[in-house]
Amino acid sequence: MLADSDGPETGPGILDGVRILDCSRGMAGPLATLLLAEAGADVVKLESPQGDPVRLLPGFATWNRSKRGMVLDLAQPEGRARFEALLPRVDVVVHDFSAVTGKRLGLDRDSLKSRAPGLVVCRVGAFPTGHPDADRSAWDPLVLARLGILDEQRGHRPGPVYLRFPLGSLGAAYLAAAGIVARLLVRVRTGGGGLVSTSLAQGALLPMMMHWFRAERPTEGLSRGMPKDRAVTLFECSDGIWIHIMQAPDATPLMLAAFAAMGPVAMAAANARMPAHPLCPNQGANAAAFLQRPSAEWLTHLWEHDIPAQAVAPFGSAYFDDQVRANGYAVEICDPGWGSTWQAGPPLHTDPPSRVRGPAPTLGQHTEEVLAEYSRPGPPRPAATRLGAHPLEEGNGGAAPLHGLRVVDLGSYLAGPLGPMLLADLGADVVKVEPPSGDAMRWNEASFEGCQRGKRSLVLDLRDPGQRPLLERLVASADVVHHNIRLPAATRIGVDPASLRAINPDLVFCHVSSYGPRGPRADWPGYDQLFQSITGWESEAAGRDNPPMWHRFGMMDHQAASASVVATLLALYHRERTGQGQDVAASLLGAAVMSMSVALGRPDGTVEGAGRVDHLQTGVGPATRLYPTTDGWVSVLACRPDGVEALCSAFGTTGPEALPARFGALTQSECLEVLARTGIAAEPVRLDQRTAFFDSPDNRSCRLTVAYHHATYGRMEQIGAFWDFDDLPLQLDRASPAIGQHSAEIIASLEPAD
Repeated sequence: MLADSDGPETGPGILDGVRILDCSRGMAGPLATLLLAEAGADVVKLESPQGDPVRLLPGFATWNRSKRGMVLDLAQPEGRARFEALLPRVDVVVHDFSAVTGKRLGLDRDSLKSRAPGLVVCRVGAFPTGHPDADRSAWDPLVLARLGILDEQRGHRPGPVYLRFPLGSLGAAYLAAAGIVARLLVRVRTGGGGLVSTSLAQGALLPMMMHWFRAERPTEGLSRGMPKDRAVTLFECSDGIWIHIMQAPDATPLMLAAFAAMGPVAMAAANARMPAHPLCPNQGANAAAFLQRPSAEWLTHLWEHDIPAQAVAPFGSAYFDDQVRANGYAVEICDPGWGSTWQAGPPLHTDPPSRVRGPAPTLGQHTEEVLAEYSRPGPPRPAATRLGAHPLEEGNGGAAPLHGLRVVDLGSYLAGPLGPMLLADLGADVVKVEPPSGDAMRWNEASFEGCQRGKRSLVLDLRDPGQRPLLERLVASADVVHHNIRLPAATRIGVDPASLRAINPDLVFCHVSSYGPRGPRADWPGYDQLFQSITGWESEAAGRDNPPMWHRFGMMDHQAASASVVATLLALYHRERTGQGQDVAASLLGAAVMSMSVALGRPDGTVEGAGRVDHLQTGVGPATRLYPTTDGWVSVLACRPDGVEALCSAFGTTGPEALPARFGALTQSECLEVLARTGIAAEPVRLDQRTAFFDSPDNRSCRLTVAYHHATYGRMEQIGAFWDFDDLPLQLDRASPAIGQHSAEIIASLEPAD
């Protein structure tokens, strides 16, 4: 059922007939609506006469393709009147307006009830709706600084580092897309629309779940977590290219030969120069051996011996990778501004497939067309009606968005189980199936806790034929089965799509792979680290002339899992409208390539938009940079055309080279006061925020933090809500389960075998 996703398409998609008005700017909102546009929605990008502030950046071409464009001046009465006239004709509005502006435009709850009760409105801000920081500038360098995330990555010098990776925007984009589709599912159920919101802060906090938590009775393993100074298995080869490996290479012939040539004394001396790593007990000797041969020779040898490894590639070079193109993760687009480009393609697979519909529109390209189309006589856009034979529970009654759905989670590690956790947050009954020994990630307690809350655990050995009847009863009761078992192994144990569909033809089956469902590497094993390498993020973020740097956020796992949630929700929406289940998929490679969408590939193999962080890892230029002060750091984002000049004028310098000294002579507060007077966006870089995050009453009040009882750790505090559905609750009341904690109650709830 996995159809091609590359090339133009005019046929209907899953969201065919859904109209979306995208009023958001930057990356997060536009990327969310891109996912929905290529799933079939008609998305109109609404801009001011000045245009989206990132319109000239390469990423704009990707985030806004497959849409139509129109201009309205919402600062003027005529523009607001035209905007309000559009609302009854659309299904979804996506925006990043402040609370005051949103109310003035009729996008608040009270206005919607009276004027557009079927409308779904999604806000993507800096911080959650209702938080004191909700209306601050929603740009990654600022949000991550204020949140305390820049202090969570160990760089090549002491102190916080500038994160080139748009952690908040990418996370928020998937959360927004998922929230919108969940709201559309509720609308199918009830006929009514409503609000959903998320933020860059929540997008960035998703990977922080495995780092930020507080337990009443933490074990040593939970307390240890994944420290900032954890050693990384990156090795330089004789050609200067680094490779990242995820399994000890010590038993391979080339490494054994290198060890033999060293001899025990030299090998011991090499190991003494580097700390041992859980994956590589002979890390020092490995490092010496890798320096003896070129990267291509090492990679070929490692792959032949089933050692997961990848070279640290130049940023953006993955656009030209055969595996990427085989899965449609890179698409060739002729953009009106950039010409012939390679762009990040849809990161998920559904049926009907996601399709690219055309390049990003020029400013106001379709204004008259859209206004004429939406002003034609006719009734307002109706709420969707259920056509399928698999209704969700009638009448929502204040239940969570996915209340009444059952998800069977057969996955392990992180990229598999995280998606079902988010579905549990949305109200689904998630049954986590584990072998008697437990999920393989349970040994890493902090990471395990970051992707397992809200589930019930059932012990079931998938390899035991005697337990097959129990699995079949469970699958027969499910709406969704989700896992990341490699498909050859899944087929051997009967949890492949065909086997599961024979049990339950109406099932939505979601698979998360490493390299995508097609191509020569389709069944290869993969890890987050390898996809940070493939895409070049390890070199892009490390700073000029520095060794590559792995991001400890594990964000490729989180991106892939989030894409799988969007794919699953789209499939459920399709099932509601057609009665048909289907197979959907996401992958680490697809999500990793989408994270490169800040840049464009050129036909000659070059990349537009790649740019290295400076050697000290403080930023990408004087206008987008972290500056040390006498008592802390300040993150500055002077992104307007005269930003550098304005920054220099504010601090009384004739050139940007003098700015570090001017900042360094003032306190953090003094610098922020100077910048505020000039109208330049800036935030304090907060440090050591984990405890402060859980102590904050503001975070508790908007459920950014939640607490519940854990069977082992007692009172467990974790990062909480990733969405706010206004009148609909989230399900955030259950800690991660102990192994088999709910086996008896789950088995008792299943229909008996025929």
